Amino acid sequence: MFNNGMEISLMRDCEAIMIPDGIPISLYHGDTVHITQVLGGMFTVVTNDGSMIRIDGRDADALGQTIPEEAKPISDSELATVGIEELVQRQLQTCYDPEIPVNIVELGLVYECQVFAAPDCKNTVRIQMTLTAPGCGMGEVLKQDVERKLLALPSIASVEVELVFDPAWEQSMMSEAARLQLGML
Repeated sequence: MFNNGMEISLMRDCEAIMIPDGIPISLYHGDTVHITQVLGGMFTVVTNDGSMIRIDGRDADALGQTIPEEAKPISDSELATVGIEELVQRQLQTCYDPEIPVNIVELGLVYECQVFAAPDCKNTVRIQMTLTAPGCGMGEVLKQDVERKLLALPSIASVEVELVFDPAWEQSMMSEAARLQLGML
């Protein structure tokens, strides 16, 4: 159970990222924040000065919270049961534009996803994706999220994420579920 909306004093120092600029910052023991959402294994919080900050789910203990399911490691047995292609898709669905509460797959930001299987189980994933706006300050952070989450999968040895802007993203690329969630239907 996450303590959404309540004021929380940090229980230890932790690293975080400013939204929408993508600038790394440090938060300190005793700083107070309000959790506004927990998506894709990440906490979005607002500080007392109104700054919006993203804290990685692996730092949940700094907020006195439990690690969200999406931030927990994937096991080899789950890989054997589900398969690498399905796990790659699931991981991509845990990546969120921090300003929009919809994952990047449903937003239509992932243009191409290929898994190149290798006999030694050192697979490569290649992603072509875009951003909702070319100048988005969180673009590099979002790219790193995709890389980090895919590299956390068993048998993935390398991930190549290419940000492309042709074709330019537009709202019609969102899934019906995304439009419904955002009140656009």
